[in-house]
Amino acid sequence: MPHMNSDAKKTLLWRRVLARDAAADGKFVYAVRTTGIYCRPSCPSRRPRFESVEFYPAPAAAERAGFRPCKRCAPHQPDCRRTAVLAACRYIDEHCDKRLTLATLARRIGVSPFHLQRVFKSIVGVSPREYQETRRIARFKSGVSNGGTVSSATYDAGFGSSSRLYEKSAQLGMTPARYRNKGAGLAMAFTTFDSPLGKVLVAATERGVCSVGLGANASTLEAALRGEFSAAVVARDDRSLCDYARRIARYLAGGKPDLDLPLDIRATAFQRKVWNLLRAIPYGTTRSYSDIARRAGKPNAVRAVARAIATNPVALLIPCHRAIRKSGELAGYRWGVARKAALLARESALKP
Repeated sequence: MPHMNSDAKKTLLWRRVLARDAAADGKFVYAVRTTGIYCRPSCPSRRPRFESVEFYPAPAAAERAGFRPCKRCAPHQPDCRRTAVLAACRYIDEHCDKRLTLATLARRIGVSPFHLQRVFKSIVGVSPREYQETRRIARFKSGVSNGGTVSSATYDAGFGSSSRLYEKSAQLGMTPARYRNKGAGLAMAFTTFDSPLGKVLVAATERGVCSVGLGANASTLEAALRGEFSAAVVARDDRSLCDYARRIARYLAGGKPDLDLPLDIRATAFQRKVWNLLRAIPYGTTRSYSDIARRAGKPNAVRAVARAIATNPVALLIPCHRAIRKSGELAGYRWGVARKAALLARESALKP
C-alpha cells in the first residue's frame, strides 16, 4: 500500500509518534502536509497537529507523494543506531566471558561511549554491562544444567572467581550451588497479613523479597510458596518481615504509592525489560500489552510480553496489574480480575 491512513491505523501509529518510539524507526515514517516534510517516529522535533499528518511504510513512498526528508532526523538514511546496538549485542554474545568496558565496546563498534550507552538502553532496555551480566548468567546456568561443575561453569561464563558470581547471583534467585541443586538449603522467610484485597503473603531471602501473593486463604498461599520452592528451607518469620509487610499494607491502604523494596528474583533479559517497563508505569495509570510490547522493542511479541507479565513473582512490587488490553478490558490477572479492578480503582482515586 502507498500509505497507511485508515483511521484505526493512523491512531495506532500516532501514539508511537507521540511517544517518540525509537523501536518504530524503520517501520514507517510520518509526513506533515503543512510543511511538506517527513520524519522518523522518534524525531525530536515539535509534534504537528494530528489532522495534518499522513503515514507511509517507507521513505521512498513519502518522497513519491512529494514530501522531503527532515534534516534533523534524516529518515531517508539507514538507522545507524539500531545497527550499532545489534553489532554491540553480537560482540557481547561472542565475548561475554571477557572483560568489556564501555569504552572498549564503543571503540569496537565505532561510536562514542555516551552514544552507545544511551541508544543501547533505549532499544534493549538495559545497559551494555547489564546485558553482558545476563549473558554470563545464562552461560553459567547452561553449564551447570548440562552436568558441569559449579567451578568450571563459573570460569567458563567469565566470572573471575566464585565470589564474583555470588555478587551477581541475585539474578538466579539463589546461590550457584543451590541453583544446581534446585534451591536445596536456601533459607526463606515468609509472613501473611490481612488487607482490603484479602490475604497477602510476603516471602524473602536475605537478599530481598522473592515472592508476593494475594488470595483468600493464607494456608493456600503458603502451600503454593512451599510447592514453588520445594527444595528450600521455608519458615514463617513475622518479625523479620514486619517492615516489608507494613510498607505493602500501607500501599494497599492508599497511604504510600512508592513500593521500592529490595528484590531477589530470577529473570531473563526480556523478562527484566518488561518488568522494568511495568515499574515505570506511573501510579494510577495503565498501559496496554501492545504498548508495552512496543516500548520493549518487540511490537509483534504481545503474547511474549503477556507471558513475561504473567510470570511476575512479586505482585504489587512489579505492578503487573497496570497492564490491560488495548480495548481497555482488564484481561487476566494471576490473583483474580476483581483484585486487579480494585487495585486500579484505588490507584486512580488516590493518584497524586
